[in-house]
Amino acid sequence: METRELRYFVAVAEELHFGRAAQRLGIAQPPLSRTITQLERRLGVALLERTSRKVSLTEAGSVLLAEGRAILGALAAAERRTQRAATSQPSLVLATKAGASGELLAKLLDAYAAEPGAVAVDLLLCESQPQQTLHDGQADVALLHQPFDSTTGLDTEILNTEGQVAILPTSHPLAGRSHVRTADVSSLPDLPLARWPGPGGAYPEGPGAEVRNQTQLFQLIALGRTTVVMPESCRANLLEGLAAVPVLDAPTVTTVIAWPPHSRSRALADLVRVATRL
Repeated sequence: METRELRYFVAVAEELHFGRAAQRLGIAQPPLSRTITQLERRLGVALLERTSRKVSLTEAGSVLLAEGRAILGALAAAERRTQRAATSQPSLVLATKAGASGELLAKLLDAYAAEPGAVAVDLLLCESQPQQTLHDGQADVALLHQPFDSTTGLDTEILNTEGQVAILPTSHPLAGRSHVRTADVSSLPDLPLARWPGPGGAYPEGPGAEVRNQTQLFQLIALGRTTVVMPESCRANLLEGLAAVPVLDAPTVTTVIAWPPHSRSRALADLVRVATRL
């Protein structure tokens, strides 16, 4: 298969509409239709079910969509990494969720900077899914938090395991307790759990406020609009007026350092070594 054919097919499979896919690709619709037909003929399978009203994926088409996305993503990642490798000043890009693992991150950067041969480390702070930056080549390494972030297709080393706490306004009756349980927090009528949108988002449905970063989240909690259960290390970033109460039955959160398995960077290996030592 040619890259062009994959790109055309993925556009049609995502849009499920030839006209919109052609507009997205910046081409006319007839050559797009011919390319998809030729691709199906060469593979010997039907990728799309076409009617006068709609376009849908066959089972084979669903497989090629997943594979095609991965292949196109890998090509884009290879391009970005190749361009970065050619720069005169070598560096690493480290991705992490904004506001997460602040103390660990500070210690890691300081310890690595003291290593012989350390290179510059640029931070990429993400609102969600920092693992995606590894797959698409924007970052070389990332701090991820299981079970919230997926490590599929990545190499990892475990750095830390911690419990979780409920973040509440200090004025709330539960804020003075030594601990709570998940049911205590999830059933609060006055403080519905916050919703993090997107794949892997915590509490994607419900009446709670939709948030996209920690600053927004903490401000809404302080205003008495929502609450959340988070890793215990978030205590370091709490605003005045917020309390962190341990949640006894919440699953533990494991922080890992992750990188693409095909990486051969000596600087990355040194950073991982320092992280595991810490």
